[in-house]
Amino acid sequence: MDLTGERTIPGVPTESYWFARHEVVYRWAAERYAREQICGDIGSGEGFGTRLLLAAGAQSVFGIELDQAAVSHSAIKYPHSSFLRANVVALPIATQSTDLVVSLQVIEHIWDVPTYVGEMRRILRSSGKLVVSTPNRPVFSPGLERKSPPLNPFHVEEFDEEQVKLQLSDCGFKNVTMRGLHHGARIIDWENINGPIVAAMITAGATDSWPSSLHEFVTTITANDFHIGDATAAQDLIAVGIK
Repeated sequence: MDLTGERTIPGVPTESYWFARHEVVYRWAAERYAREQICGDIGSGEGFGTRLLLAAGAQSVFGIELDQAAVSHSAIKYPHSSFLRANVVALPIATQSTDLVVSLQVIEHIWDVPTYVGEMRRILRSSGKLVVSTPNRPVFSPGLERKSPPLNPFHVEEFDEEQVKLQLSDCGFKNVTMRGLHHGARIIDWENINGPIVAAMITAGATDSWPSSLHEFVTTITANDFHIGDATAAQDLIAVGIK
């Protein structure tokens, strides 16, 4: 699949930072909630998340993605999952048919967030779980105020911890808990010398223009360079809600 500037895919060295950032949360959710469950990956992108959910023991996994090229690619590369092309605000999935719904790095792209969250709640069975992740606005876009247009052209709105929790609670999810993805020691050490790594990648522009020090470091990043902790000052927010 081609890189779009927003969707991350496995196997591209210069995407290692962004790919690992997704992978860590998929693995965290899968290991805790996916075993023997019917799982949905809403906004499944390249499809790699469905593989991680199945590897953790999911009974079955389906992916929902709007881009037909991504759906076609996913169906070939990950044949043990099923993939459907659909808008995430109108899921072609039966009501109360799913045990776990995962939707990572999607909510910031959505114009109608209540309908999107409501659709995921609709397809969940009673006591089913929803896991949502999104960039933590105060960290990802320092100085950006609530409701302000993000600089990232792919994002409709970016959120802080309180906003994400309210989005789920207002749609009827109970016991919403907030966690966060954080840089590990190796990235922190690099940033102490070179400054924020995301800013460095954005400032450097196209990957073939990256300074060698940035290129060499980014291409060595793995999931082991991140950890899940509390939501305070997290790179990505992770919300878990129960129907």
